[in-house]
Amino acid sequence: MKNTWPTICGAVMAGALVAAASGTMQAQAHPEVADAGKAWTQKTPWGDPDIAGAWTSDDMRGVPRERAADLATRRYLSDEEFAKRLAADKLGRDREANRSGGFRNDTGTRTFRQTSLVIDPADGRIPAFTPYAESRRATRDRGSFGEGPFDSTLDFTLYDRCITRGVIGSLLPVIYGNGNRWSQSPGYVTVTYEMIHDTRVIPLDGRPHLSPKIRQYLGDPRGHWEGNTLVIETTNFTDQTSIGGNGNGLRHSDALKLTERITRVDAQTLEYVVTVEDPKTYVKPFTMLLDLTQRAGYSAVLPYECHEGNYMLRNSLSAERAEDRALEADAKKGMVRARKPVQGNINAVPTAAEE
Repeated sequence: MKNTWPTICGAVMAGALVAAASGTMQAQAHPEVADAGKAWTQKTPWGDPDIAGAWTSDDMRGVPRERAADLATRRYLSDEEFAKRLAADKLGRDREANRSGGFRNDTGTRTFRQTSLVIDPADGRIPAFTPYAESRRATRDRGSFGEGPFDSTLDFTLYDRCITRGVIGSLLPVIYGNGNRWSQSPGYVTVTYEMIHDTRVIPLDGRPHLSPKIRQYLGDPRGHWEGNTLVIETTNFTDQTSIGGNGNGLRHSDALKLTERITRVDAQTLEYVVTVEDPKTYVKPFTMLLDLTQRAGYSAVLPYECHEGNYMLRNSLSAERAEDRALEADAKKGMVRARKPVQGNINAVPTAAEE
């Protein structure tokens, strides 16, 4: 399926160069969901609303996933609060533009007034986990960002293992790799995520879902149009992925259902709303909203060679086995000590509480 429409680059260096070249930051007040789509009427040659192109969630990096408690049910920042966020975003953009070395974080070029990505429940907070979900907590939830123990590759996240970040984890803004490309053809929409290079093929022809016996990391999506909004209902998930930045965190269950609503608000903005329903994992459903945006010069989702350079798994496991041997050797000498932490300075002198 050949796509000649615009594409987007979420690559680290390209994103940093664009951010550095941008002289202004656009202040955006998010349109209400009910009003979305009215300003964009362009169609594909076969008559579907045109949502194709190159998008990034970089501009949402300044919006917290959950709302601060003191903001209560407020969806948007006040003028004073918004001015502070503008200043913070500019500071971050300038810092990355002037960073030395070969690694720079991606930054956005717009600032939004949303107080949180979560817009429902009204308090902007992700609902509590169920007792069943809590019973599934494991080392794998944080993987290389946690303290282990690391006994096998199964103790790492699927992100650590270069397998997938999941549907939502592939769109939530992180430090780089936030590009995604939406392509359209008669009867299908396809979305490709830059980091971990997942691609979802979404049929629009009304076919039924796969048998519930068939489970997939990214589920089984089915799409249809409601006016200018693409609605995607996805079921048939495994219980092996999570909903969080880079797909990390406590894993959801195989009862997960996602309902995504994608509306092109204008030439530069694609509104993405997703409702999460998983009664085994969360006490009630919740909804998040992200604005995916375009910008000049950000034009290709680049390859993301993850497995090819993933020495972290081997090195982490070998380091853990070396620590096993060191603990055993120290014990034979009469030295009883705590295991050296995974996160932090392993050469630091242990404190009294650690000895």
